[in-house]
Amino acid sequence: MSRFDPILASKALWQIRIKKRPFVLSHGVNANCNMRCKFCEYWKETGKEPPRDEVFRLLDNAKKFGIGVYNAWTTEPLLRKDLPLIMAHAKELGMVTSMVTNGKLLYERVEELEDVDYLSVSVDGTKSYKEIRRMDFETLLKGLRKAIEVRKLQKQENPILMNCVLTGKNLDDIETLILLAEKLDVKVSFEPVHEFPGISQEIWSEIGIRDKEKFHITVNRIIELKEQGYPIINSKTYLGMVRDGKMDYKCRASGIIINITHDGNAETCRVHQEPLGNVMKDGFEKVWKDSTQRREEIVNNCKGCLFFGYTENSLMQSFNPEVLMHYEWM
Repeated sequence: MSRFDPILASKALWQIRIKKRPFVLSHGVNANCNMRCKFCEYWKETGKEPPRDEVFRLLDNAKKFGIGVYNAWTTEPLLRKDLPLIMAHAKELGMVTSMVTNGKLLYERVEELEDVDYLSVSVDGTKSYKEIRRMDFETLLKGLRKAIEVRKLQKQENPILMNCVLTGKNLDDIETLILLAEKLDVKVSFEPVHEFPGISQEIWSEIGIRDKEKFHITVNRIIELKEQGYPIINSKTYLGMVRDGKMDYKCRASGIIINITHDGNAETCRVHQEPLGNVMKDGFEKVWKDSTQRREEIVNNCKGCLFFGYTENSLMQSFNPEVLMHYEWM
């Protein structure tokens, strides 16, 4: 997170290390999207958004389980009209709140997000943005600028995060994006595109990272700008792993973050979407206990990933000193 909170950190350590339970709930607050990005598979799995009273019960149960951070995501949270009430309920329970948005509705709805502590906006390039996201970059930038101003008026302490997925399409935009982050006084993060098997090889040949030399040069430049003080939240350790394609770390993500789909199913992580049990039916505690062996099997057999939230948090839990010093989000 952008400011060290010793109380929150101690609660997280107690929950993760002593009670051996996750501290972050990443929740599919709905199941619909207003974009059709080629490299994403989440928008294809449409469904009914959970009723508000069910979400409230989910949050109440999560709080009893020891969850301290609520993250609303997948597919596009701002499509929920009652999202502000959900975020307010999480705040009333004492949770830190965050959300990830594609930004398409940011201009219209940002005033309603005063109970969102950490706001992350997907910004995958500048000149290449329209080709990747199928929306004009100026539309996104208009919403982003308004969000910055509104959150200043709301006296939000945490800067907005622009999260950029590195692909074969946007490598020429990366330095421009970093300079834009500094100009707007926001943070920026990077992670490589994850080639989900559900997406065709034709699309990966177009969007995937195939020019390895250019990719290495780009990530090295990100590291250089990080060292120069530009507002990049990633640690240099992680960026080096991204550059080299190395996933040589002990994954602790499933013990830190629990993924819950819109219909209440618990999943180990974004990569492994195998249902482990339904928390709406059985509660967090029972699902967590009953899935212990299966979660361990999944993690032990996993080939790894470089999703920045999973990797950075795993490195933090391994007490990597450079990551502890330089990783700034949650």
